[in-house]
Amino acid sequence: MKVFQPLYDRVLRWSRHRHASVYLGGLSFSESMFFPIPPDVMLAPMSLSRPDKAWFFALLTTLTSVLGGIGGYLLGYFAFDAWLEPWIASSGYQPKFDMALSWFEEYGVWVVFLAGFSPIPYKVFTVGAGVMQMAFLPFIVASAIGRGARFFLVAGLMKWGGAAMEAKLRQYVEVLGWATVLLAIGAYLLLR
Repeated sequence: MKVFQPLYDRVLRWSRHRHASVYLGGLSFSESMFFPIPPDVMLAPMSLSRPDKAWFFALLTTLTSVLGGIGGYLLGYFAFDAWLEPWIASSGYQPKFDMALSWFEEYGVWVVFLAGFSPIPYKVFTVGAGVMQMAFLPFIVASAIGRGARFFLVAGLMKWGGAAMEAKLRQYVEVLGWATVLLAIGAYLLLR
Protein backbone atom coordinates (compact mmCIF):
# COMPACT_ATOMS: atom_id res chain seq x y z
CA MET A 1 0.00 0.00 0.00
CA LYS A 2 1.42 3.37 -1.01
CA VAL A 3 0.98 5.96 1.72
CA PHE A 4 3.83 8.40 1.27
CA GLN A 5 3.85 8.82 -2.52
CA PRO A 6 0.40 10.46 -2.64
CA LEU A 7 1.48 12.72 0.24
CA TYR A 8 4.68 13.58 -1.59
CA ASP A 9 2.75 14.45 -4.75
CA ARG A 10 0.31 16.57 -2.74
CA VAL A 11 3.14 18.48 -1.03
CA LEU A 12 4.70 19.22 -4.43
CA ARG A 13 1.34 20.51 -5.70
CA TRP A 14 0.93 22.68 -2.60
CA SER A 15 4.46 24.03 -3.05
CA ARG A 16 3.37 25.47 -6.41
CA HIS A 17 0.37 27.26 -4.90
CA ARG A 18 0.28 31.01 -5.51
CA HIS A 19 0.33 31.73 -1.76
CA ALA A 20 3.00 29.15 -0.93
CA SER A 21 5.60 31.86 -0.20
CA VAL A 22 3.28 33.44 2.37
CA TYR A 23 2.72 30.07 4.04
CA LEU A 24 6.46 29.39 4.03
CA GLY A 25 7.14 32.74 5.70
CA GLY A 26 4.42 32.14 8.29
CA LEU A 27 5.69 28.67 9.06
CA SER A 28 9.28 29.92 9.38
CA PHE A 29 8.24 32.74 11.70
CA SER A 30 6.07 30.61 13.97
CA GLU A 31 8.53 27.69 14.11
CA SER A 32 11.15 30.00 15.61
CA MET A 33 8.88 30.74 18.57
CA PHE A 34 6.51 27.85 19.22
CA PHE A 35 5.45 25.74 16.23
CA PRO A 36 6.87 22.18 16.12
CA ILE A 37 7.17 21.68 12.33
CA PRO A 38 10.41 22.96 10.75
CA PRO A 39 10.18 25.11 7.61
CA ASP A 40 12.40 22.66 5.71
CA VAL A 41 9.28 20.56 5.01
CA MET A 42 7.99 23.39 2.82
CA LEU A 43 11.28 24.89 1.68
CA ALA A 44 12.59 21.65 0.15
CA PRO A 45 9.59 20.85 -2.06
CA MET A 46 9.15 24.51 -3.03
CA SER A 47 12.80 24.71 -4.09
CA LEU A 48 12.49 21.39 -5.85
CA SER A 49 9.38 22.37 -7.79
CA ARG A 50 10.62 25.91 -8.57
CA PRO A 51 14.45 25.75 -8.77
CA ASP A 52 14.49 29.18 -10.39
CA LYS A 53 13.18 30.63 -7.10
CA ALA A 54 15.18 28.44 -4.68
CA TRP A 55 17.42 31.30 -3.49
CA PHE A 56 14.40 33.55 -2.97
CA PHE A 57 12.70 30.84 -0.88
CA ALA A 58 15.87 30.36 1.19
CA LEU A 59 16.17 34.10 1.81
CA LEU A 60 12.49 34.39 2.73
CA THR A 61 12.77 31.44 5.11
CA THR A 62 15.91 32.88 6.71
CA LEU A 63 14.50 36.38 7.20
CA THR A 64 11.16 35.25 8.61
CA SER A 65 12.85 32.67 10.82
CA VAL A 66 15.17 35.31 12.29
CA LEU A 67 12.18 37.62 12.82
CA GLY A 68 10.40 34.77 14.61
CA GLY A 69 13.57 34.21 16.63
CA ILE A 70 13.43 37.84 17.70
CA GLY A 71 9.83 37.22 18.78
CA GLY A 72 10.98 34.19 20.78
CA TYR A 73 13.75 36.26 22.34
CA LEU A 74 11.25 38.94 23.36
CA LEU A 75 8.92 36.29 24.81
CA GLY A 76 11.77 34.93 26.90
CA TYR A 77 12.90 38.39 27.94
CA PHE A 78 9.51 39.87 28.88
CA ALA A 79 7.03 37.02 29.43
CA PHE A 80 9.05 34.19 30.91
CA ASP A 81 8.24 34.61 34.61
CA ALA A 82 4.58 35.47 34.17
CA TRP A 83 3.55 33.17 31.37
CA LEU A 84 6.17 30.82 29.90
CA GLU A 85 7.81 29.38 33.02
CA PRO A 86 4.56 27.98 34.48
CA TRP A 87 3.65 26.48 31.10
CA ILE A 88 7.11 24.90 30.65
CA ALA A 89 6.96 23.41 34.15
CA SER A 90 3.40 22.07 33.79
CA SER A 91 4.18 20.59 30.35
CA GLY A 92 7.13 18.60 31.67
CA TYR A 93 9.69 20.50 29.58
CA GLN A 94 11.55 22.00 32.55
CA PRO A 95 14.51 19.54 32.49
CA LYS A 96 15.08 20.11 28.76
CA PHE A 97 14.77 23.86 29.13
CA ASP A 98 17.20 23.83 32.07
CA MET A 99 19.67 21.87 29.96
CA ALA A 100 19.37 24.47 27.16
CA LEU A 101 20.02 27.27 29.66
CA SER A 102 23.11 25.47 30.94
CA TRP A 103 24.36 25.23 27.34
CA PHE A 104 23.95 29.02 27.10
CA GLU A 105 26.10 29.47 30.18
CA GLU A 106 28.77 27.16 28.81
CA TYR A 107 28.82 28.03 25.09
CA GLY A 108 27.21 31.47 24.85
CA VAL A 109 26.28 32.71 21.39
CA TRP A 110 27.66 29.57 19.72
CA VAL A 111 24.68 27.58 20.96
CA VAL A 112 22.34 29.92 19.03
CA PHE A 113 24.34 29.32 15.85
CA LEU A 114 24.28 25.55 16.44
CA ALA A 115 20.53 25.51 17.15
CA GLY A 116 19.92 27.64 14.07
CA PHE A 117 21.77 25.25 11.78
CA SER A 118 21.01 21.87 13.29
CA PRO A 119 17.74 20.04 13.88
CA ILE A 120 17.89 21.05 17.58
CA PRO A 121 14.65 22.96 18.31
CA TYR A 122 15.65 26.54 17.57
CA LYS A 123 12.61 27.90 19.43
CA VAL A 124 13.98 26.66 22.77
CA PHE A 125 17.12 28.69 22.22
CA THR A 126 15.37 31.84 21.01
CA VAL A 127 13.29 31.91 24.20
CA GLY A 128 16.31 30.86 26.25
CA ALA A 129 18.40 33.70 24.81
CA GLY A 130 15.75 36.14 26.02
CA VAL A 131 15.58 34.52 29.45
CA MET A 132 19.37 34.72 29.75
CA GLN A 133 19.23 38.31 28.43
CA MET A 134 21.86 37.49 25.84
CA ALA A 135 23.27 40.48 23.99
CA PHE A 136 20.77 41.18 21.23
CA LEU A 137 23.08 41.91 18.28
CA PRO A 138 25.19 38.72 18.67
CA PHE A 139 21.93 36.78 18.99
CA ILE A 140 20.66 38.18 15.68
CA VAL A 141 23.98 37.63 13.90
CA ALA A 142 24.29 34.02 15.13
CA SER A 143 20.66 33.35 14.22
CA ALA A 144 21.03 34.82 10.74
CA ILE A 145 24.22 32.88 10.00
CA GLY A 146 22.96 29.57 11.43
CA ARG A 147 19.51 29.74 9.89
CA GLY A 148 20.79 31.13 6.60
CA ALA A 149 23.40 28.40 6.25
CA ARG A 150 20.80 25.72 6.89
CA PHE A 151 18.10 27.06 4.58
CA PHE A 152 20.44 28.00 1.73
CA LEU A 153 21.96 24.51 1.97
CA VAL A 154 18.52 22.88 1.71
CA ALA A 155 17.45 25.14 -1.17
CA GLY A 156 20.78 24.69 -2.93
CA LEU A 157 20.59 20.91 -2.74
CA MET A 158 17.08 20.95 -4.16
CA LYS A 159 18.06 23.40 -6.92
CA TRP A 160 21.14 21.36 -7.77
CA GLY A 161 19.22 18.07 -7.78
CA GLY A 162 16.31 19.42 -9.80
CA ALA A 163 14.12 17.05 -11.77
CA ALA A 164 16.52 14.13 -11.28
CA MET A 165 16.28 14.47 -7.50
CA GLU A 166 12.50 14.78 -7.67
CA ALA A 167 12.33 11.53 -9.65
CA LYS A 168 14.68 9.76 -7.23
CA LEU A 169 12.70 10.95 -4.23
CA ARG A 170 9.48 9.79 -5.84
CA GLN A 171 11.09 6.40 -6.48
CA TYR A 172 12.18 5.96 -2.84
CA VAL A 173 9.58 8.02 -0.99
CA GLU A 174 7.81 4.96 0.45
CA VAL A 175 11.04 3.49 1.81
CA LEU A 176 12.16 6.85 3.21
CA GLY A 177 8.73 7.51 4.75
CA TRP A 178 8.50 4.16 6.51
CA ALA A 179 12.13 4.38 7.63
CA THR A 180 11.36 7.77 9.18
CA VAL A 181 8.32 6.34 10.98
CA LEU A 182 10.38 3.44 12.33
CA LEU A 183 13.17 5.80 13.46
CA ALA A 184 10.64 8.03 15.21
CA ILE A 185 9.09 5.05 17.02
CA GLY A 186 12.55 3.75 17.95
CA ALA A 187 13.60 7.18 19.26
CA TYR A 188 10.40 7.46 21.26
CA LEU A 189 10.89 4.03 22.83
CA LEU A 190 14.55 4.74 23.54
CA LEU A 191 13.96 8.15 25.12
CA ARG A 192 10.83 7.20 27.01
